[in-house]
Amino acid sequence: MAIELPKLPYGENELAPVISKETIEFHYDKHHRAYVANINNLIKGGDLESLSLEEIIKRAEGGVFNNAAQVWNHTFYWESLKPGGSKPTAAIEKLLAQNFGSLDAFKEKFSDAAVKTFGSGWAWLIKEGAEKLSILSTSNADMPLKHGKKALLTFDVWEHAYYIDYRNRRPDYVKALWGIINWANVEKRFST
Repeated sequence: MAIELPKLPYGENELAPVISKETIEFHYDKHHRAYVANINNLIKGGDLESLSLEEIIKRAEGGVFNNAAQVWNHTFYWESLKPGGSKPTAAIEKLLAQNFGSLDAFKEKFSDAAVKTFGSGWAWLIKEGAEKLSILSTSNADMPLKHGKKALLTFDVWEHAYYIDYRNRRPDYVKALWGIINWANVEKRFST
């Protein structure tokens, strides 16, 4: 079964000015597309070819894992964003307050994890239990699914995610992302 590049859930220019059309053209059309092509080439004719992307991630190591995980991570990232953003529901805001003190305290801690991720990687909001949330920073292609954890939200902090628009100002990029979060998808992920 071939892994396909999922369609963006919005137009390439709809996240502007937070993320420009030019960044989407490079990040989605080049980087994300390359990970899809790479994983399909790496699994072609082998035992992993008939597996789902999630099954490949759980079993694979090295280059196969890196490319499969990056397909999943990027898809999850695009789905974490929404033109114009949205507000968290009362239920999600209550959970964030229970776990981090308040919505603002969560944003501060999550932003800190994203900004301080060394090199390239990801910041994640993780569901640990029925009402337990945590923040995780991973390097390169590493991701919660590989460790049996459920992700609710991610920020991509690889330079290709922000360098065209923000140059080396990762904190500015992270701060701007809060304006385009798809909180409905966060809640849906928490509930399923």
